[in-house]
Amino acid sequence: MPENSPSGRSQKQFQKQVGRAEQRHLAARKNRNRSVWFGLGAFGVIGWSVVTPTLVGVAIGWWIDRAYPSRYSWTLMLMFCGLAIGCVTAWQWIMSESQHDNSSK
Repeated sequence: MPENSPSGRSQKQFQKQVGRAEQRHLAARKNRNRSVWFGLGAFGVIGWSVVTPTLVGVAIGWWIDRAYPSRYSWTLMLMFCGLAIGCVTAWQWIMSESQHDNSSK
């Protein structure tokens, strides 16, 4: 079959796809030291990195609302600010772990 034919091109693409899948499989086998506990720990780190700034924002906002009543709800504003900060923090942690995983391969 000529390589320029449609089936020749699709066969090469299939071979590349299978090769990439095999590389991922071998990399996963090499990184078996990461157990279920690592995954649960990652969920915990991500969860706390979002929850902590959100709750701090709520607490400070609640205090401001009680001490200095105003037309606007500082509790809601600071809750959303804390949530945004927590999401950015979690995203940075995920990206750093992803880069660490890619560099160790």
